[in-house]
Amino acid sequence: MNIAESERMRTMLAGEDNLIVVNSCAVTSEALRQTRQAIRRARRDHPLARLVVTGCAAEIERAEIGAMDEVDALVANAAKLDPRAWNVPGDAPPLAPARTRAFVAVQNGCDHACTFCIIPQGRGASRSLTVLQVLAEIEAHLAAGAQEVVLSGVDLTSWGHDLPGEPRLGALVHAILAAFPTLPRLRLSSVDGIEIDPLLFDLLAGEERVMPHLHLSLQHGADLILKRMKRRHLSADAVKLVTRLKALRPDIAIGADLIAGFPTEDDGHHAFNLAIIDELDIVHAHIFPYSPRPGTPAARMPQLARDVVKARAAELRARAAARRAAWLAGLVGETFPVLAERGGTGYAPNYAPIALPPGTAAGTIIDITPSEVREGLLA
Repeated sequence: MNIAESERMRTMLAGEDNLIVVNSCAVTSEALRQTRQAIRRARRDHPLARLVVTGCAAEIERAEIGAMDEVDALVANAAKLDPRAWNVPGDAPPLAPARTRAFVAVQNGCDHACTFCIIPQGRGASRSLTVLQVLAEIEAHLAAGAQEVVLSGVDLTSWGHDLPGEPRLGALVHAILAAFPTLPRLRLSSVDGIEIDPLLFDLLAGEERVMPHLHLSLQHGADLILKRMKRRHLSADAVKLVTRLKALRPDIAIGADLIAGFPTEDDGHHAFNLAIIDELDIVHAHIFPYSPRPGTPAARMPQLARDVVKARAAELRARAAARRAAWLAGLVGETFPVLAERGGTGYAPNYAPIALPPGTAAGTIIDITPSEVREGLLA
């Protein structure tokens, strides 16, 4: 989500000299620490620049961030994509893309109330771009040479709930594919599995241009913890979804967010969290040590010792790394159309990272048959 927003701000503010913008995050205490660190580093590297902070941390921790000596101004999160907030023209010409993939934020905010999450305080209620707005943004990216479009959002699968007729995300994906028949690759960012509508499921299962890569906002493998998180799914729902998808599209790669050390989590709950990695064949895992956020219900629950939280996160990362290593090894010898990124690597449709032949131009799609796994890359 922040990638898509940062790219839009980069384009909007391209004509501004001597301006540094920190698009902050506050989803965890670690993210907030990194935000403060980024602010100090930016000021140290650019002592004479005007330094402006926006994003969730600037909203949720407004007093603390605003009081930092390095910060010149704050821009409200809800206003950061509005040219009027920056006093710049609203029709800035598009820049050459900084990435070979176009990140398009089709939705923002969240209407849910997960007990651990502070995002609704920083992002507000869920709101969606219209289909026409999305198509116009994608058209601009394709004109600039993007070969892959990544749809993103704070709660991506809630797209459309606030629009007339309450369309579902599957309808948006179908409209994009129909409007741009030459778009080679369309990818989804993190989704809430319980909200995948029938059309979206069919497209994930059978449409070649929709990448075989599904990242689930899972959070935990134990049902009791999921209930205490106030999630809307149980582990069996995720297992059923992945089983159905893999039966129709065996090459689909599964990713997931998992939280370690949630309040009241015991050894048995942690064992379920470890087991879900193997049960769902999670090969793109994002592991987060639980971090209490001020004002959230989970922050008032009985907390685990920090050393226990860190140890369980390490165990989850080790289990996920082993699963990923086995998956990558199983891909050796297969041929993949790889979208070349900058820096000598690219991504297969299943989001496996692949080393590129020397001299491969960024933005091109080439067939590569890896012969080994080298330092986490197919090569």
